[in-house]
Amino acid sequence: MSDTASPLEGPPPTEVPLKNAPLIRVIAQVRFPVIASIENREFVGSFQEAIRGEYPVLRPEKAQALILGPDGPVAIRPSTVWRFSETRGPWRVSLSPEFIALEAVTYSSREDFLSRLERVLEALRRNIDPKVADRIGVRYIDRVTGANLISLPSLIRSEVASVIGTEFSSHAQLAITESLFTLPDGAGELKGRWGLLPANATVDPAAIDPIGEPSWILDLDAFMAQTRDFDVAALVTQARSFAERIYSFFRWAVTREFLTRYGGDV
Repeated sequence: MSDTASPLEGPPPTEVPLKNAPLIRVIAQVRFPVIASIENREFVGSFQEAIRGEYPVLRPEKAQALILGPDGPVAIRPSTVWRFSETRGPWRVSLSPEFIALEAVTYSSREDFLSRLERVLEALRRNIDPKVADRIGVRYIDRVTGANLISLPSLIRSEVASVIGTEFSSHAQLAITESLFTLPDGAGELKGRWGLLPANATVDPAAIDPIGEPSWILDLDAFMAQTRDFDVAALVTQARSFAERIYSFFRWAVTREFLTRYGGDV
């Protein structure tokens, strides 16, 4: 069983680096009131120059959104999302009129993640200057496949195993659990989603790519929707708190065998 007693409070456990970590995506996002000028290529030019040393590839995309009206879904005007990425690395920055996000599909350390986030937010502050932030969130997604999926009941707590730990688990194709927790002392919320996915399926096409085999996912998203000054230091501190809380939940959910199976030294 996990050696973490409570995932929602108290200090986080000491990190155990995993040589073959099952993490498939890490995301930090800060939302702010609409800045219409971000649609303009010239307006975002100074921001691009500020981060181009780390993220030299720019590929803008048009994002189409839908809102649910009384007569059904209604398409609203598409907006531009500026995608800045490394030449060959896993990191990407996305900027739209309403948010900035940092994400990667591989992950070296929490400190590297937070350091990158701080540089991106500081570049945004200097060159775009949002006055306030409306929401900040951090999300980690892990995926178990192959032989580890077969032995999953020994790798995770029974509380999150659900039907995977039953005698009829071989008949299960899809089994997803979603829980929303309020963090103590007004520290935000934590949404947890975990369970079995069949081959070529996803519960979130934007963050979880379908793959050609069954898998088990652990998707943890900590966030706070609260309007505040766009203070880079405070936002990074909040992101750190969320990352630590997510790690606490991860360590609660998995067993020591999980850690050793993925290359941890425990």
